[in-house]
Amino acid sequence: MHIQLQPLTPFQGSHWQVQLDQLFVTFRNESEARHFVDRLEARLAAPHPLPGPDGAAKQDAGDARS
Repeated sequence: MHIQLQPLTPFQGSHWQVQLDQLFVTFRNESEARHFVDRLEARLAAPHPLPGPDGAAKQDAGDARS
């Protein structure tokens, strides 16, 4: 996924826009936009268990809970 962060105008206090491939999301300020991008990137980098043959999600051996 291509993620790009940019101000909508060159003026200070401008709204900011995050582009996610073909989707554009507008934020009131740079801080909100950067927070969104940080959270999105963390979620994209997080492990995502794949379902096994029975449809249940497999867990890593280190994630097994007793």
